[in-house]
Amino acid sequence: MGPRKAGEIEMLESVYSVIALVFILVACVELCDAATVVDVYRLIQYDISGAPFGSRLAALNHHAGSLHFSPGADLSRTVLVIPVRDLNMSFVKEYIVQRQPLGGLLFLLPKMFNLENRDEMASNHQDHGKELVNNVMAELEQLLIHGNIPYPVYFAFEDDDIDAVLADVKRNDAIGQPATATNGGFKLVVTAPEPKKIASPTITNIQGWLPGLKTDGDASQLPTIAIVASYDTFGAAPALSVGSDSNGSGVVALLEIARLFSLLYSNPKTRGRYNLLFGLTSGGPYNYNGTQKWLRSFDQRLRESIDYAICLNSIGSWDNELWIHVSKPPENAYIKQIFEGFSSVAEELGVKVSLKHKKINISNPRVAWEHEQFSRLRVTAATISELFTAPEILERTGGLADSRHFVNETAIIRSVKLVAESLARHIYGHQGKNIQIFADDSSLAVNPSYITSWLDLLSRKPRVAPFLPKNDPFIMALKKELEDHTDEVNVQNEVLDGLFTFYDSTKARLYIYQKFLRCTIS
Repeated sequence: MGPRKAGEIEMLESVYSVIALVFILVACVELCDAATVVDVYRLIQYDISGAPFGSRLAALNHHAGSLHFSPGADLSRTVLVIPVRDLNMSFVKEYIVQRQPLGGLLFLLPKMFNLENRDEMASNHQDHGKELVNNVMAELEQLLIHGNIPYPVYFAFEDDDIDAVLADVKRNDAIGQPATATNGGFKLVVTAPEPKKIASPTITNIQGWLPGLKTDGDASQLPTIAIVASYDTFGAAPALSVGSDSNGSGVVALLEIARLFSLLYSNPKTRGRYNLLFGLTSGGPYNYNGTQKWLRSFDQRLRESIDYAICLNSIGSWDNELWIHVSKPPENAYIKQIFEGFSSVAEELGVKVSLKHKKINISNPRVAWEHEQFSRLRVTAATISELFTAPEILERTGGLADSRHFVNETAIIRSVKLVAESLARHIYGHQGKNIQIFADDSSLAVNPSYITSWLDLLSRKPRVAPFLPKNDPFIMALKKELEDHTDEVNVQNEVLDGLFTFYDSTKARLYIYQKFLRCTIS
């Protein structure tokens, strides 16, 4: 073999060695094993007058990180997994308010807030912990829903699988080895289409009627008392916004009041000479849009027959004092009558009611309380609430922190007794008299089991209006319940209008994959 031939062979051998090395390198691929699959709930996406708020994306495909990341680390392709228990609000504010680059956020909610764990018992120490977590969640929620966040944000509930994943992620981050293909990191994947605008979202009002008793030959219109509660909610995660207190408590109280008066009105001998109008309204978080539409559907005769309206809002977690919010001054004869009647019954129950007057601005379409929609039409009305001041728009409307754990059936029972007894004394002319129409030991007693069962149901049902279709089983259940206790029940479907635009995609499945590198020698 000549020198030239030997050189060619040597060169070919070198080429083959390089090719073989290339095959080896190409055969090294990143593979993933599915570690776990969990339900996740997306941060709401909406616009106000065209301005974007909430999370603007739904699809997710990045590696997992924790709050133990190295200073200066690039987090643009990292999903931070953050237990609410360990939440650092300063960090969250920095990344959301200053719009720092981030691949996504996954907040882990405590198990006790899971709708399926509503019966979980807790010690006094845990109750204190719940209160702290509750406050953090409320602050976080307001930050998220008022932010414009250019990446996906999801919520999930703590469980053993996801806790184990987070523990591994924390360990790697703590030693300065964030997730890579070689260190057993985790990839978080949500496959979801681009969220779409919800066209013409509906709001549904439900009303029931208990007609009063007219005397022979009296054809005049009987006076009417309206009892009203807005039933829908708004929160950071529409699929979790059950609003046990706001305003599940008001809805439960209205249903029980309707049941009690249906017993009285079923007998002509005890039927009052007042009509009772019960309204379950929608669009409450959105400036009481449904209430406005409902009232404008009344004919003038009905509107003028209303002596006054009592709106029930957040009455499930008070201890000793309720507030009567009004638009007319305390000196007004109707307001004095309402306040004195409620004060008399409250004193007998060993609780206190206080009057809070806030004049409405007719030129400003924003209303703070539901009764203000009545006041705009010159109908006397009041809101009964445990809240001293009116919430800001989209605040305290049944979000993440408003769960069954923080509602007390005893508070709702006291509220029902207060309202029902005050109305009855007005209807039957017993003002100032210590006559208990709904005495505990009578057939007209408040039913705690009824209140508990409805409160449990409402605490499991998210009720964010744009995602609640008009034929939803829950709405049908409310309609049927009113039909059991009142007459002429009807349903009014309207389009939610105003400043708000909403987007779909509220719930998804999160796939958590563990990454590793496999090389195959060819």
